[in-house]
Amino acid sequence: MTSSVATFKLHPPAQPPHLLTRPRLLRRLEAATEPVVLLSAPAGAGKTVLLTEWSQGLAARGECAWLSLDAYDNAPDRLWSCILRAVHHARPNLPGRLDSDGWTVDAWLEEILPGLVTGLGGEGPLTLILDGLESITDADAVRSLADFLTRLPHGFRVVLSTRHVPGSPLPTLRARGLTAELDQHDLAFTPEEAQAVLTGLLGSAPTADASSALYEATEGWAAGLCIMGRALARSANEADTEGNLARGRQAVSEYLATEVLYRLTTEQRRFLLRTSVLDELSAGPCQALAGDRAGVLLRELVRTVQLLVPAADPSAYRHHRALASLLSDVLESEGSDTVVSLHRSAGQWYSRQGETTAAVRHWTLGGDEPAAVASVLDGWEKAISAGRGAQVSHWLDLLPPRTVAADARLCVVAAMAALSGGAPETARRWLDVAQLRQTGLETVGEGSTVSDAAAVAQVVACCLKGEVLTAGRLGEAAVAGTLPLTAWRALACTARGAALLWTCRYEEAEALLGEATRDAHAAGHGLALVRALGLRVVCALLAGRHELARILSDEALEAVAAVGLGRHFVSVPAYIGRAGLLLEEGQTEEAERVLAGAEAVLAGSPRTESEPHVRALCHFTRSRLESARRNTDAARRAREAAGRAAARCESPGVLTDLLARAGGDTVVVPAAPRPQDLSVGERRVLRALCGPLTLREIASELYVSHNTVKTQVRAIFRKLDAHDRGGAVARARECGVL
Repeated sequence: MTSSVATFKLHPPAQPPHLLTRPRLLRRLEAATEPVVLLSAPAGAGKTVLLTEWSQGLAARGECAWLSLDAYDNAPDRLWSCILRAVHHARPNLPGRLDSDGWTVDAWLEEILPGLVTGLGGEGPLTLILDGLESITDADAVRSLADFLTRLPHGFRVVLSTRHVPGSPLPTLRARGLTAELDQHDLAFTPEEAQAVLTGLLGSAPTADASSALYEATEGWAAGLCIMGRALARSANEADTEGNLARGRQAVSEYLATEVLYRLTTEQRRFLLRTSVLDELSAGPCQALAGDRAGVLLRELVRTVQLLVPAADPSAYRHHRALASLLSDVLESEGSDTVVSLHRSAGQWYSRQGETTAAVRHWTLGGDEPAAVASVLDGWEKAISAGRGAQVSHWLDLLPPRTVAADARLCVVAAMAALSGGAPETARRWLDVAQLRQTGLETVGEGSTVSDAAAVAQVVACCLKGEVLTAGRLGEAAVAGTLPLTAWRALACTARGAALLWTCRYEEAEALLGEATRDAHAAGHGLALVRALGLRVVCALLAGRHELARILSDEALEAVAAVGLGRHFVSVPAYIGRAGLLLEEGQTEEAERVLAGAEAVLAGSPRTESEPHVRALCHFTRSRLESARRNTDAARRAREAAGRAAARCESPGVLTDLLARAGGDTVVVPAAPRPQDLSVGERRVLRALCGPLTLREIASELYVSHNTVKTQVRAIFRKLDAHDRGGAVARARECGVL
């Protein structure tokens, strides 16, 4: 075994000019008592810089041996020649025979390893730092090092610095509790450390926006921060900043290309490029884009590149932002057809899996709008039934601009998403657009035409607005126009049943809500089921049928838990009904807990104008609870709040009677104020405001000037006593102008 080792490999490299001392990591290293310490992080993470600083204290005590490894050391004889030379450099009195020639596996196991362990055990504490362990891939070299690491003598410690997470003997060392580990997350700069680095490079603290942007782009990766910081430091004035940052991003890409991408095999590079269009890397979509070996390659690259960041799913990853930028640039250079093809392949895979968000995104980026629309139409009903209206709205936002407004089916879907979020006015605007866009007997949802579905949505919107007389009138036709055992019929029956409930027609309400329960069960529509059951509890309670109310209450709360809608506003009637039952039984403390849950859900709803009957009933139940506690002031405030909520109802019905009995006074519901007459032109503009068109687009549609439309809109706001577009439309509906 030759002993010729370059001297520079036995000493830490010079520190960079802008060194940031990292006390939190130095303390971690000092506190480690395990015989093996592993620093595993990607290129440029600052491993060598950290170990160089830490080794200075060890070297001052004569307790440090340093060895920088490279590809030339990738053989067992060369590796051990270097290690022994490094150890002798720190411990010159070790037995000389350890430098003998003729390394073989047998000699290693029978002579060299036992002699080395024995010799080291007789000396004082010593730490051997092996920097660049990723260079050692030879099977015999790796095996011999593993033998050594599992037999370290007392007082001898080995620190391994590597870009790759090593295999053997790391699992064994972990199982025995013999290793301490610092990974890429530990080495990443914190926002405060990044700020300090940038301040050192710039000579003064960067602006908060600049610091935040650089940190987000680099995710605390040391090399990226330093490269971008130096680029920013070269900006002599504001005009230079953007150009230098662009050059800094290019420099980061060049560093990653040299240190990461071009060190990979052709197969590994192809995998990274083809999967760069994915937001999340897991075996399934990677195989769809990169072939059957994608799962194996993903596991390899997670271990070796270490710029694949764990995602929320334990088996999934994402590209580091800096790496993603490089891969995107390289892929674009191959031509837009490649990118389009990959997005469409990804869209196809996600569609088959029912992962609509990812499918719509990839179909849209791949330029296949019909496939994106089909994905939304396939998945929206299941999402709405589970109370995920915001998710459906997000799908629609991913589609190209104006696509939704041009398709009557999507307009109905947008309306249903708005209703699921408790926004009836938004839903009505979409339904107005749907009416304009209808071209035939298009179907939406389970076997319903757009016109029938829109009719059901109109009834639900009326119900949420508190317009129960209108909901009752329209609901009868909507129920008749829907098929039994479908979600549409369940929604229509629920809305009309609610209208009958609030107008004190309890027997008819119970019959319709019972049908709604049956249809919601059959259609698997959790949202309609929870709402129907909750309203049935209230209906039974108000009708004095307490035993039925108890049975239905248990069923309703079980349904709320089963479908996970405990924080959705449709669960509130079930909570109020249970609280009312508990009050009847004198269980005020339990009633307080349940009612507080209902109030929390209503308070968390962003739409305070929806569900006035339910809100009034909630306040009324609060007044009963406070009266039971003899808290007269709180009871009075709750009755007043119930009265204000009831005043927003088209027909308070049962609420007026309840409030009168509770407060001793008749509740007067104010009539809706009548606006001044609108001109013909203002009415045309008002109808156009119901849709998604901008004022400039409305002017174009009506063949008038933009200024004319703005003047008419101001007049509409003044006459309707409204402050914005939505408020004007809502006010116009209340007053019968629309």
